[in-house]
Amino acid sequence: MTSLRKIGLFDSGFGGLSVMREVRRLLPAEDLVYFADSAHCPYGAKPVEVIRERAYAICDFLISQGVKLIVIASNTTSAAALEAVREKYNMPVIGVEPAVKPAAAVTVNGKIGVIATGVTLVGERFNSLVKRYGTGLQIYAQPCPGLVEIVESGRWDNEETEGLISGYLDKLLAKGVDTIILGCTHYPFLRPLIEKLVGKDIKVIDSGEGVARQVARVLGNGFPEGNIRLAGSESFFTSGNPKFVEPVLALLWGKQGLQVTKKEI
Repeated sequence: MTSLRKIGLFDSGFGGLSVMREVRRLLPAEDLVYFADSAHCPYGAKPVEVIRERAYAICDFLISQGVKLIVIASNTTSAAALEAVREKYNMPVIGVEPAVKPAAAVTVNGKIGVIATGVTLVGERFNSLVKRYGTGLQIYAQPCPGLVEIVESGRWDNEETEGLISGYLDKLLAKGVDTIILGCTHYPFLRPLIEKLVGKDIKVIDSGEGVARQVARVLGNGFPEGNIRLAGSESFFTSGNPKFVEPVLALLWGKQGLQVTKKEI
């Protein structure tokens, strides 16, 4: 049975919406609250200590909104702060990690590429994933500075963006990878362009659906047919300027007229 308490999700900006849409698809009756830390985005080049402090501040806010579970819908923040957040708060906290295990299950030639932020790729969580699921595989990590900012701008249908992404992907394709992991929650919004650039023979994988299924398991919700409410609500907050946030949110969430409340924390 669905609880009337909310599920909280957050990211440095809009990337976590790619996870939130999977949670919404799987659990349509749940009330969701999302915080975009747009005033401090991107997190990718920030020190771990700074990311951790931002995570604490946002979790405090989400708890004040009555959440029953928190999703750190950011690979970078999960790499830097997930364990610390779990130790600090007495509630379920779910993080995001690059989909190394699913990629290992589908690769044919054993060569996998991972595109992500630098913080994610040097983090212990990513190294642990490679150790656990990468035995016998060749996994190539490619940091992709600039892509988060492109998604945050809401403007990626241009030659400059295509050229930047091509440069990153070409390095992986030159290694002969047959599978590419989108290791940042912003990157699924670039998926059509990425799939166009790598071609139909390359598998492209992200973590959104797996995170949503973990949320359902932790809450004991089952899946959509098990919910008794028809539709849950969505609330959006940001540390940035709603005037700039709302148009991009509408584009990425696919719904016009959304209101975003500014919250300085």
